[in-house]
Amino acid sequence: MSTVAVTDETFDAEVKNSTVPVVVDFWAEWCGPCKQIGPALEELAAEYGDKVKIAKVDVDSNPNAAAAMGVRGIPALFIFKDGQVVSNRAGAAPKAALQSWIDESI
Repeated sequence: MSTVAVTDETFDAEVKNSTVPVVVDFWAEWCGPCKQIGPALEELAAEYGDKVKIAKVDVDSNPNAAAAMGVRGIPALFIFKDGQVVSNRAGAAPKAALQSWIDESI
C-alpha cells in the first residue's frame, strides 16, 4: 500500500472513520523537512501494508484539516486509532525513529 492523499473533504472518511490505525502527515511542497521524511513514509506505507494507513495532507491545499488539528508547524505527524489521536510529533526524523514511534503507538 502507498500513502493516501487526504483532503479537507475526505479527512473524516479516510482518517477518523478508518478501520486501521492512520498516520497523518501534514506537509507542504515547499517544506524541506517534509520532503526529507516523504520517502521514509512511502517505504513504511509499503511495509505496513493493510495494517496501517499513512495519509498525507497538503496544508496549502487543505487548511481546514490542519487548523482543526491545531497544526502550527510542519511536518506534523499524528497517529489516529479508532478515530482518536493517540500520539503526535513534529519535525523530521529518520525512518527507524518513525517506525518505532508508529509501533509504540499502535
